Amino acid sequence: MLRNNRLWTRLKGFRSAPPRLPVVRPAYSHVVLLDGTMSSLLRGQETNIGLTYRLLSELGPSEPVTLYYEPGIQWRGYRRAVEVLAGVGIDRQIKRAYLFLARNYQPGDRIFLMGFSRGAYAVRSLAGLIDKMGLLRAAQVEEETLARVYEHYRSDPDGPRAAALKAALCHPKVEIAFMGVYDTVRALGLRWPVVWRFMGKPHPYHSDGLGASTKEARHALAMDETRDVYAPVLWSVDAARAGQVQQVWFRGAHGDIGGQLGGLRAARPLSNIPLVWMLGEAAVSGLPLPQHWRTRYLTDVTAPSVGTMSGWSKAFWSRHRRVIGRDPSERIHPSAEAAAAERGVVLRGGGPRHAPG
Repeated sequence: MLRNNRLWTRLKGFRSAPPRLPVVRPAYSHVVLLDGTMSSLLRGQETNIGLTYRLLSELGPSEPVTLYYEPGIQWRGYRRAVEVLAGVGIDRQIKRAYLFLARNYQPGDRIFLMGFSRGAYAVRSLAGLIDKMGLLRAAQVEEETLARVYEHYRSDPDGPRAAALKAALCHPKVEIAFMGVYDTVRALGLRWPVVWRFMGKPHPYHSDGLGASTKEARHALAMDETRDVYAPVLWSVDAARAGQVQQVWFRGAHGDIGGQLGGLRAARPLSNIPLVWMLGEAAVSGLPLPQHWRTRYLTDVTAPSVGTMSGWSKAFWSRHRRVIGRDPSERIHPSAEAAAAERGVVLRGGGPRHAPG
């Protein structure tokens, strides 16, 4: 009894520690940014994708954001020159971005995909891969499992084996909160005169349409581009999803829309118009941005355009005006309405309208 009293006396002053509560991980925004061919983060020469990366890099630790940026293929040496011309390497690019998402994503997170030109085609194909095959759970991320996922995507994404793999290794449901692309062109490289005619059509299995996993989609398009090599790849949108998709035409050529200005700094205010529009649309879908971000991007629709006849562009003699208005999701941006009207570009019922001549 005495021993028990002494033990009780010692325990009276002891207070048990409160139970540890599990650390709640905040919902993250995972942003994939894939740039166009020959684009990089070289200071002063960033495209709109590069500027988006720099802007999001300013976010502090209070904003749970992960970023993945990949430059376009660069013209360095014979091998890279062939890749630029032939448009190879998109599979590797998609796989790297997919692995980034698989390693970081947890249920409840948001995914944002953005790209320019060939990079736009790549993020659309990445979305197609996720839509068809799902996203691997982090514990399942290995080179071997990724190879299996990609092989099923290439061969038979709707087959029973693909369904079994998806059920066993992937998250049951993954949504892409926002996909924003600048002037999508197919990943066929730079189709130089004559040379491109001897190149086959690679990547026929890529799904670049708009899948059910993508909640909101925006596409900035170049109203003044004429080179057939840069023929845009628009989404075909059914009426049920018309409110989720906007394909908007802006004044400028392909380089103006994506911010690939070739050193013509005077064209930046024109290129900023689609940039500001795209960032604003992404913010509505939940993308965190620094305060007062709009004030740093001067916009001017009367600013000069990089055009379609500078440098090597003169070599591309196959040219046609772009047809505008085939899809009900297409719009003319308010900044371009006057220029569009002067050229006879009108969006209304009864089929497409395009500028004559």
